[in-house]
Amino acid sequence: MNKRLAIQKDTTTEKARQRTVRSYVLRAGRVTEGQKRALEELWPVYGIEPANQPLDLASLFGNSQPVTMEIGFGNGDATWQMAKASPDRNYLGVEVHKPGVGSLLLRLEENGLENVRIASEDAVEFLEQRIPDGSLEGICIYFPDPWPKKRHHKRRIIQAPFVALMARKIRAGGLLHLATDWAPYAESMLEVMHPELDFENLSPAGDFCPKPEWRPPTKYEKRGQGLGHRVSDLVFRRVDRGA
Repeated sequence: MNKRLAIQKDTTTEKARQRTVRSYVLRAGRVTEGQKRALEELWPVYGIEPANQPLDLASLFGNSQPVTMEIGFGNGDATWQMAKASPDRNYLGVEVHKPGVGSLLLRLEENGLENVRIASEDAVEFLEQRIPDGSLEGICIYFPDPWPKKRHHKRRIIQAPFVALMARKIRAGGLLHLATDWAPYAESMLEVMHPELDFENLSPAGDFCPKPEWRPPTKYEKRGQGLGHRVSDLVFRRVDRGA
C-alpha cells in the first residue's frame, strides 16, 4: 500500500471511529406492563418514526407554535411538566431508552397533553438530519451523563461540534439551557461554551444562572441534591450574527 492510500485509510478509519462514539449507553432496563402498553398503543399518536427527510414541524404538531427540543429526557419528568405548564408551546423529546419513552407516554395520556412528540433515536443524528435549520425556539439538555472518568470525557454530549450543530438549529433569540449536578462537568460546559460566538451567556457573571422557573425538578436532580451535589444551570441565547 502506498503512503497516500495509507493516509486516506487512516483518515476514513478515524472518521468512522468518531461516528461510532455515542454520548449514551443502551443500558438494560425492565419495561413494565404499563410502559409496554404505552409503547404499543400511544407511540402511533406521539412517536416520530425514523426517516431520512427533514420534519415539517408545523405539520407534525398541527400548529405553528414555537418548538423546544429536549435531548435525553430520561423518564420525561421535566418534559410533561413543561408541556402542561406551557400549552402554547410544543415540545419535542428525544430519548433512546424504551422504559423512559414508555413512562413519558403514560404521563402524556394521563394529563391529556397534545403538545409533545417523541423521537427514540440518536439525538445527534436526529438533530442533524430531521430538524430544519433555524426552526427551534430552544434546546434543553438536563442532567446528561457526566461521564466522570477522564477516558470517557469524549462521550460527553456537550462538545464544540455538537454546540455548533445546535446553533444551526436554534433560531436567533432562542435559548440553549443546560443543567447538571456534576460540578466538573458544569465547568467543562462553560469551557466549551465560552468561545462560542453564536451564543451569549445570560449569566451577568459569565458563569451560571439561577434555576429558571420553567425547569421543573426531576428525580435525577433530587437524587443529586440528596448526595450533596450542587445543581448548575447554564442558559445561553442564540445570537443573530447577521444583524
